[in-house]
Amino acid sequence: MSNVIGRWDYFHLAIISALGATAMAHAQSDIEVIQITGNQDEQISLNPGAGKAGNLFGKDMAVSDIPRAMTSLSDEALTRYNIASLHDIARVAPNTYASSGFGTPSLPSMRGQLGELFQDGIRRQAGNNGFGLPFSFNSVAQMDIVKGPPMVLLGSTQRNGGFVNIQSKTADLNHNRGLAQISAGRWDRYTASVDYSYVLNPGTTALRMSTQWIDANSFYQNASEQSENVFVTLRHRFNPATLWDVSVEYFDARYPDIAGINRPTQALIDDNLYITGQGRQPGGNTIPGPGAIVSPEGQQRIDRSNVLTHPDDINSANTTIVRSRMESALSPYLQLRNISYYQHLEREEIATNSFVEIIDGAHTVQNRLELDIELNQQQTTTVGLDLRYNDVLGYSQFTTEADNPIDLTGPLSARLIPLSLAQQQRLVALREGVLVSPGAQYDINNDGQGDFNLSDTTDSTTWQTGLAVQQQSDWSSRFSTIVGVRADYYDVSAKDALPPAGVAPASDNFNTWLYSAQLNATYAITPSLNVYAAYSNNDATSNSMAGGTVLGADNQISEANFNTQNTLYEAGLKYAPDEALYAELAIFEQTRSLRNRDGSNTGIRTNGFELQAFYQGPDYWLNASYSYLDAQYDDSAAFQGTGQVADVFDNSAPELIRGTGVGSPSFTAFAPSDSKVQGVVPQLFAINGGWHITPAVELGSSFTYTKAFPLDFLQTVFIRDQIRWDLNASYQLSQNLQFRFDVVNVTDEDNWQPVFEGGFFGADLVMPELPRHAKVTMRYAF
Repeated sequence: MSNVIGRWDYFHLAIISALGATAMAHAQSDIEVIQITGNQDEQISLNPGAGKAGNLFGKDMAVSDIPRAMTSLSDEALTRYNIASLHDIARVAPNTYASSGFGTPSLPSMRGQLGELFQDGIRRQAGNNGFGLPFSFNSVAQMDIVKGPPMVLLGSTQRNGGFVNIQSKTADLNHNRGLAQISAGRWDRYTASVDYSYVLNPGTTALRMSTQWIDANSFYQNASEQSENVFVTLRHRFNPATLWDVSVEYFDARYPDIAGINRPTQALIDDNLYITGQGRQPGGNTIPGPGAIVSPEGQQRIDRSNVLTHPDDINSANTTIVRSRMESALSPYLQLRNISYYQHLEREEIATNSFVEIIDGAHTVQNRLELDIELNQQQTTTVGLDLRYNDVLGYSQFTTEADNPIDLTGPLSARLIPLSLAQQQRLVALREGVLVSPGAQYDINNDGQGDFNLSDTTDSTTWQTGLAVQQQSDWSSRFSTIVGVRADYYDVSAKDALPPAGVAPASDNFNTWLYSAQLNATYAITPSLNVYAAYSNNDATSNSMAGGTVLGADNQISEANFNTQNTLYEAGLKYAPDEALYAELAIFEQTRSLRNRDGSNTGIRTNGFELQAFYQGPDYWLNASYSYLDAQYDDSAAFQGTGQVADVFDNSAPELIRGTGVGSPSFTAFAPSDSKVQGVVPQLFAINGGWHITPAVELGSSFTYTKAFPLDFLQTVFIRDQIRWDLNASYQLSQNLQFRFDVVNVTDEDNWQPVFEGGFFGADLVMPELPRHAKVTMRYAF
């Protein structure tokens, strides 16, 4: 949308310049003004450090002044970089490489960990461990990618590698304008959107509606996506001191769960060679199940589209979000902000591999009140009061999944996991044909052992009350600090949503205080060069699907798992001499927690550095980033579904693989250590650029390199060094009409990525990335 605004500004400024030039008898100057304004607009829209970021430390701040590592992407930048999912930010922002999230990423990743997703400073609901609701860009005006835990005003969260804060689209109070866009790509992937802002009362009230429709088949077998998103926002200025934005968003999506290719041997990674043979359970049954062993029958090249999916899988979600933001200058010394949020989420997945996750209803309501007290121009105290309520009713079952025993070269029937009578007895019926775990453990036969499988079934509520105080101080023209503290009181209740027949549901209540503190300091070496230091120490929660809380095997909420501690030490440089140049360097050390599949937490210690730079020339622009990351277990245990891929096989064909005969899946716990975290890219380099051949024609390119890294804990299989090269070309047919052509993965690399964050499936699954493909996009501004 910013591209449209910019082009209307060109037209208006050209008219103003021409009139002024006529009055001054300089009839040629208007042409020069158009060219200069266009370059400046492009610098602002593409430069990751030229804009402002709001909601992080309260009021808006210039990105170059914010004392944290971050990358800011405008709406135009998202289009230029071809950012279509949260994982595509790796092509722009350092240390943001991510696993595939089973083909549908719902959360970003930063510094080797899942991050959080905020919108207008409020944390959104998201899927469990990154797998869940897909994200729509329909409401996005700007995306701010911030490394490390959220600031104290934003509140405690579960994930602390970093976060993305979305700034929503707003209506224009002065101009009617719109944008229509359609695109078509390989594998019959079609999208269409219309975005229009209409002035109801000039300077006072405006309405904006943005809609997006996606109908996409897929390279991957048995996978497709259909979604509709409608976003409506109203902006009203009550008076010069008070501005209100309110919006409603509805998103309905049907999308695939893509588990990738199983049996990830080094031969599969290097040469697409797959070991065939259906697994057998200890009793001889060929139905995929825990502990199954494969006798290798041969090795053959596998079609990379042949992934673990099934045409009968059901997967859908819909969400409704209402947002409100009001800003008011109460006096020259008092500024008030009120941010409100409500989200309702429903999700249903019933997969043929026995995986079930059903969110029967998740409701989140949050309101944050912030008051800036400016005693003078050098000291600003911000006080924040935050209230958040989360209510989740959900059912889960993932204890009988078995990926490695399935032979992907066999019939689809080999992928079905019908449950045995013994397995069914350890579950409960939600409805006919759908079995899930209960939300608590019970000893029905009084033998001293729990009789059920547990996953994430829950009926839980959380009341969170937070109080934050932040002090921004300009001690001199060069030196400033931001100090903040926060306390959050959590009152949590959880009960079994579906106990076995005849059993009273177990329940537990839990309350605790979580604390956070931050210290940021900035020193201006020159007017263009800042050096900063940041420290953060915060407690974080550990939640399940949609932010719910589960009961442990003892039918209690685990205090140790609920409350985890995270620290960040960061220092950096930011160089912003003008809008044509920006550079940023950050060095960090960070400790955090990783939520494991069983609900426990593992400590992770990371350190590294990040570098990004942007330059705008007369006819071209360049953006480059590089990151180094060393992620290790912090003397903590690690877990995988299978110890190593060799455990899947017996040793009957050592010329193919020397199998151990342990079986798979065989939940494996590794002793506490400081080993490297599997599935994490240690080095990432990306460069993007555009070249204006003529004022109407631009060529663009994007290149990404990832350093080799281990797929599994024991480092028996590696994803090698990989590159991805994309090309694009755009043609501005008229002031209003633009065509763009993108070619992704030009060299047709056979690239791979982990399926799941945290490395749990490192010896079970790996995701083939898309081969070379293209799309064409038409944008019409009106």
